[in-house]
Amino acid sequence: METREMHMHTGVSEKFAGKGLGKKLVMKSVEYARENNVKIIPLCPFAKKVFDTTKEIQDVKS
Repeated sequence: METREMHMHTGVSEKFAGKGLGKKLVMKSVEYARENNVKIIPLCPFAKKVFDTTKEIQDVKS
């Protein structure tokens, strides 16, 4: 049975907006998913955009 994790929300403080921290959070989730054989369901609009525009992380997308 495949384990899945939903990425519901990615958020950073407004003072850190536009500095790439949101993408770093998504990429940490990808790293975790790979290490733990988990697939991610990107429900968060930001995470979905990262998945839609980053070809090399499709292996963990559910």
